[in-house]
Amino acid sequence: MSKKNLILIGAGGHAKSCIDVIEKSDSYKIVGIIGLPNEIGSKIYDYEVIGSDVDLVRFSGLYSHALIAVGQIKSPSIRIRLYEEVLAAGFEMATIIASSAYVSKRAKIGKGTFVSHGAIVNSNVDIGANCIINSNSLIEHDTQIGSHCHVATGSIINGNSSIGSGSFIGSGAILREGISVGNNSIVSMGQIIRNNSEGFSEETSY
Repeated sequence: MSKKNLILIGAGGHAKSCIDVIEKSDSYKIVGIIGLPNEIGSKIYDYEVIGSDVDLVRFSGLYSHALIAVGQIKSPSIRIRLYEEVLAAGFEMATIIASSAYVSKRAKIGKGTFVSHGAIVNSNVDIGANCIINSNSLIEHDTQIGSHCHVATGSIINGNSSIGSGSFIGSGAILREGISVGNNSIVSMGQIIRNNSEGFSEETSY
């Protein structure tokens, strides 16, 4: 089976993590990176930054798929803007799941979502579009995660929980079963959330 051509959008640290996962994929082949204008011509590993945002429409005529490879710390605004621009340019969003991750056949993963090394996504989980499910995170059964979220490294979201769109769950955070987190919320690194009113903030200004 021939691999689909894939453009990465973003040339920072998260792009390196994406490259590491995609290189082991049987589905996609990285053909270039979209970065900032001053990054054009530079490389991340063997992959060249071949253009900036203004070139998206031109490249969508050459290549089929794209992935947002910009990280998300707290605010999702940059990833949301890029996601909308890439769709408007005519790309199809790639869904990337690391070979070392476990995703239940009964889970749903939205377009443009990236599931990294060692993540576990259990039965009947529903994850929206353009999310980062980072290394060694655990999302238990019957949990819903909205679009444009980042579930950071080593975090644990127990069963029957709900994470609103645009939210950030910090590294090592633990959410008790049945927790509901509103849109654009932040759960800080290492926090343990035992009830719906404890330990997280809803940031509505994004």
